[in-house]
Amino acid sequence: MTPNPNLRRIVHEADACVVGGGMAGLCAAIASARRGAETVLLHDRAMFGGNASSEVRMWICGANGPHNKETGILEELQIENLFYNPGLNYPQWDYILHARAFNQPRLTPLLNCSCLDADMRASGDIADKRIEAVTGWQLTTQTFHTVRAGVFIDCSGDSILAPLTGAACRRGRESRDEFGEDIQPEVADDRTMGNSLLIQLRRTDEPHPFTPPPWAYTFETPDDLRFRMKGANGQNFWWIELGGLNDTIHDAEQVRDELMKVCYGAWDYIKNRSPERDKAANWELYWVGRHPGKRENRRYEGDHILTQGDIESGGSFDDTVAFGGWSMDDHHPAGLLYPGPPTIFHAAPSPYGIPYRCLYSRDVSNLMMAGRNISVSHAALSSTRVMGTCAVLGQAAGTAAALGVRRSASPREVGASYLAELQQQLLDDDCFLPGFSREPSGLASQATVSGDGSHLSRLLDGHDRDRPDEAHAWEGAPGDAIEFAWDTPTHVGMLRCTFDSNLNNDKRMACAYPIKVDRSAMPKELVRAFRVEVANPDGSWRSVIRVTDNIRRLVRVRVEAQTTAVRLVVESNWGATDPIRVFAVEPAARFENALPDLPVESTWAQARARQDPDDMAEPAKAADALAGTVHGA
Repeated sequence: MTPNPNLRRIVHEADACVVGGGMAGLCAAIASARRGAETVLLHDRAMFGGNASSEVRMWICGANGPHNKETGILEELQIENLFYNPGLNYPQWDYILHARAFNQPRLTPLLNCSCLDADMRASGDIADKRIEAVTGWQLTTQTFHTVRAGVFIDCSGDSILAPLTGAACRRGRESRDEFGEDIQPEVADDRTMGNSLLIQLRRTDEPHPFTPPPWAYTFETPDDLRFRMKGANGQNFWWIELGGLNDTIHDAEQVRDELMKVCYGAWDYIKNRSPERDKAANWELYWVGRHPGKRENRRYEGDHILTQGDIESGGSFDDTVAFGGWSMDDHHPAGLLYPGPPTIFHAAPSPYGIPYRCLYSRDVSNLMMAGRNISVSHAALSSTRVMGTCAVLGQAAGTAAALGVRRSASPREVGASYLAELQQQLLDDDCFLPGFSREPSGLASQATVSGDGSHLSRLLDGHDRDRPDEAHAWEGAPGDAIEFAWDTPTHVGMLRCTFDSNLNNDKRMACAYPIKVDRSAMPKELVRAFRVEVANPDGSWRSVIRVTDNIRRLVRVRVEAQTTAVRLVVESNWGATDPIRVFAVEPAARFENALPDLPVESTWAQARARQDPDDMAEPAKAADALAGTVHGA
């Protein structure tokens, strides 16, 4: 495609390009940039988050079971949301994600930019079929953006780069026999799970009658919404679902319009005909979505296709780079049209590993993918599609992309030659890989560890979370210290710490709004105040940093000191309770890959100072002239 010459075109040169800014794409782009790759992120919506954003409002689900919550970038964002957005307001959540993307060094985000073309280099050799560039149309600026990059990560959900590049992909349900999956149909088909248009409710202190619009569907009896209706409170209406019998891409507009009729009809039933309508008297329809959330469409084919059997066996892969743990939640393609249960929750172990070979295309050499479009069967997709899993898949893909850039390696070559390095980078960035442990730094191994509290040896065991039958945290009281000492002065570049952020709390957004909002609180277990100190030659201690309102689970503190000892002193946690729990403290020789802080020096005076004085003068003169005319009239 050649952009119209009468419209502006901007060409970006990058190491990596991510297409799609849902939770998978956002985490992929941030991870790629943090690991050193110049990254461009194309997203076709006005806000990040995809199904988790304010225009869809699906809460983020992930692995079931104790201590299994997804960490890494996702946990960082969700804790930040609890701190800045304790009322769990969706537009505020949008801006948490927006600020993180637009303040990330080496990341260029392009919102309202829809990918519509790809330039390919092809030859007879499959290994030589690669993407040279992609082009997107930014509606708000009427600009074509062309991104040339070494590696491309499709996190668009619907796999937009598949039709643009000819990459191998699948759609629909495999036959039961293809992979030996007994939850699949006997005969393969092109049916998928449908789209959901959500509604949210607010409780008030007075009755709110509801009159439906004339175009809304009418549900007469409980049988019309059998297995679905649970009243006004305590749900997010995920079952308002249609489209799996259609094409959720090409029929998206029609499906949305049908879902709108269902949304208003369902609320009409709850308010006016439901046997429990009296309980809904004071509830009002607070918000109705305009953009349905999708569950399924195209899935790429990688070097491995994850199947039902892989999941049920626990996903024990040598190349594990992410994990899942949601049940195989297989929605009926007919959605609300089907009179039976809307979904079947087929059991799945939690956690199970997901291999790196599912995250790159088998036939386009520089194409990766993350999110609900990875290389999986329909049966496996019913588990891997949830956003907590998608987020860690995104971080894995972004980290691998940056590693490939640094090593001049294709995605497949990263898996063949640099897999252990990739896994250790993910573990170091607070990602959980079932069956793998983080290797301590050499500087930590050479030190003598001492201090207060109990279970000091756990701090270097390579496990940064508890397991259901194993504890991995040091425990102490306010004022306790953990010290690393060496026989001779040693250069300490940083101190890496992993605190307890309560991985049994899923940190979900709200789905309904009662009168008294239960304002979300920071995890009470998380260390709130701490300081890092280094030993002076005379034996006294010098403070490197003191943090009073910490909101990070993973903290890297720059030390850059020649010293014989460094220590962490924990002062309090957010719950002001004992014990204070810390999973890891580890000195390292070099400071790298810091979590970026948002700008603290951002004032209106600074914004005005950046403007050209001449540009500032003319509007002022015009305003004065206008004022004089008005006063003289």
